[in-house]
Amino acid sequence: MKMKTHLGRHVFGAAAMAFGIITLVFGGFNGWQQIDPLGNFPQREMLVYLAAAVEFAGGILIQFRKTASAGALTLAALYLTFALLWVPRIIVTPLVYDPWGNFFEQFSLVSGALLTYAMYAQRDSERAARAARIGYTGFGICVISFTLEQLFSLSGTASYVPKWIPPGQMFWAVTTTIAFALAAVALLSGRSALLASRLLTVMILGFGLFVWLPAPFADPHKLFNWAGNIQNLAIMGAAWIAADFLSQNQAAGGLRQPARLSVPSAEPY
Repeated sequence: MKMKTHLGRHVFGAAAMAFGIITLVFGGFNGWQQIDPLGNFPQREMLVYLAAAVEFAGGILIQFRKTASAGALTLAALYLTFALLWVPRIIVTPLVYDPWGNFFEQFSLVSGALLTYAMYAQRDSERAARAARIGYTGFGICVISFTLEQLFSLSGTASYVPKWIPPGQMFWAVTTTIAFALAAVALLSGRSALLASRLLTVMILGFGLFVWLPAPFADPHKLFNWAGNIQNLAIMGAAWIAADFLSQNQAAGGLRQPARLSVPSAEPY
C-alpha cells in the first residue's frame, strides 16, 4: 500500500530547528522567554545554548520516519519543561491570564510532539495510545486557551491585524476568537474534528502570512519579530499534526471520539 505523505511533522520540526538557530544567532531565547522564570544565575547562557541544541536535534530527528518517535519525545520533554516553568508565575498571579496563556502555548507543542510519537511508535503499544489521548485532548484544551487569550485582550489582538485588511481590525479579532472557540468544541466533542483541525491550521497560517511574516522586514534586529514567526509556525505545525492524526485515524478505521481515540493500525507514513 502506498504511504500517504503528511507534512505536519515536517513543519513542526522545521520550527524547532529555527528556534535553535535564532537562539544561537541572537544569543538568547525568544520573546516568550522560556527560561526567564528561573531568573538570572551563573552560566545561564550555557543552559540556553544546551536547550537550543536539544531543540535543533529534535527538529532534525522528527523529519525522518525511523527517528520521528525519538525526535518527538525529545521535543515533548523540552517543551514540557518550558511549559512547567510558567507554573510558578501562575501560582503567584493566578488571576492574570498571560502566564496561563504562555503555559498552554508551550503545551500545544507538547501535544503536537506526543501525537507524532503516537503515530510512529509501535501501533499496538499502550504507551503510544496513551500519548495519543493526552496529545489530542491536550491540544483541544490549548485551543480553548487560545480563545481565552484573544477574548481577554481583544483590543490587543485587534492591534496585530493589518489595518489595510477589510472590514476592520476588531472584526477579525472577534471572528478569529469565535473560530478558535468553534475549533475547540469540534476537537473535544469529535464532531467535524478533522475539518476543524484543517481549518484551524489554515487560520494559523493566515496569522503567519499577514501578521508575523512582515514583522522581520520592518525590524530585522528585533528578536521578538523572528520568535513570533517561529512560534506561530510551531503551533501551526501542531495543529497540522492533529489533522494528520485524525486523517490517519479515520483512514485506518479508528474511533473518532476523543476519549476513545486509538492509534491507527495502518502503516506509518
